[in-house]
Parts: sequence; structure tokens; C-alpha cells
Amino acid sequence: METSHDPAAAASAAPQTPPPRRRFFEVVTYILGAIAATLVGVPLVGYVVWPRKRRVQWVSLGSIEQFPVDQTRLVEFDNPLRQPWDGIVAHTSVYVRQAGSQPDAEHRFMVLAVNCAHLGCPVEWFPESGLFMCPCHGGVYHADGERASGPPPRGLFHCLWRVKGGKLEVQAPHYPTLYDTLQQPV
Repeated sequence: METSHDPAAAASAAPQTPPPRRRFFEVVTYILGAIAATLVGVPLVGYVVWPRKRRVQWVSLGSIEQFPVDQTRLVEFDNPLRQPWDGIVAHTSVYVRQAGSQPDAEHRFMVLAVNCAHLGCPVEWFPESGLFMCPCHGGVYHADGERASGPPPRGLFHCLWRVKGGKLEVQAPHYPTLYDTLQQPV
């Protein structure tokens, strides 16, 4: 039995439609793909289009009498900007130093983020030497927070502070970066 292939007969034959099962899976694939693209695309577009507003909250660090003149103190507190997944990092701290003030002068404070400007490790204050030192990579900072030596590209980040009702308050800090510092531009 020999069969012949007739090209004219093949051209005149009706185009074959895919079997119903294959067509069903194609439609389901297109629908699931569209749903997945929407689920990924909407938050992405929202992130790019709508500006993010930073919540500003002030945290009380205590009475101004708690901070002796020319002494640096570590103050720990729970960051009110924390998220449920933050865990132990929601518990943060800052270094506070009150500069010498005259009886009639306004209190002047320096509030520094505890994070090293290199990779964010917590720095430690050494009053004997008057230096902040980072245990991770050897970054060293002067008492005013300026870089002394090591790999950090800049000094420690300064936090915004205010005195309200006899209490020192600091603006709730986020993790500082060069593009999103803790200070407002002057």
C-alpha cells in the first residue's frame, strides 16, 4: 500500500483546530499570566509613581537634667517606626552629648546615630580616649562624630532633636544613608 501525497488536497483541507483540552490549557495559562503580571505590576507602578511620605515621630529621651554637660551618654529606646518583622533591630539607640551652656543660653545637644557610616555596625564610645570606635572594621570617630580614621567615608550621622517641656526629644531615626540622612538639608 502506497499512499501518495497530494499538495492540492492538503491545501484545500480545512485548518485543524487544536483539541479542546489544549485550547483550555492555553486560555488558563494566559489568564494566570495576566493575574501574575497584575499582582507584580501594581505594587511596582505604585512604588514608582506615588511618592513615599515619611512618618515623623518624636521620641522622648528623658529630662535634659539627665545629660550632664560635656558627657556622652548612650540612650536606648524602641523605635516607633518599627515593623513587625524588625525583631531586635527595632530596639535602637543614640549617643547624646550636651555642650557647655551658660545659665541664660539655650541647651545645645549633639545627638548621633549609633550606626557606623561604613556598614552600619553599632559604634562604641570610649570616654578615656574621647573616641567612638567601630568593632567591625576599625572605624574611628572624634567626640563630635567626625571621622578620625578607618574605612568610613564620613562622620557619624546627626539626628534631629528638640527640647520640649524640659525633655529632650529625637526624631525617630531610620537607618541613615548618604542619600537619606537623619538631618534636614540646611
